[in-house]
Amino acid sequence: MKNNLNPYGELANSIVLQAVKDYRDANKKLSRGRINHEAERMKNECLRFFRSRWFATLTGIEPEFLIRRLDEEVEHDC
Repeated sequence: MKNNLNPYGELANSIVLQAVKDYRDANKKLSRGRINHEAERMKNECLRFFRSRWFATLTGIEPEFLIRRLDEEVEHDC
């Protein structure tokens, strides 16, 4: 399957996907019920990114929709 994105589109997708992975990882760690300052910091950093102009420049995804869906994953896994 050929990828039709240009290198900049691929880079933008990679940046967004990494933030999603980081958010999922932080959420998973926080769902264990123990204090984890590093996971809390990562989650907050990702939330700032998702709600930033930079995120809007990289993708057309509605940030609050994405955040809700990622939070629902943790609720579903519990």
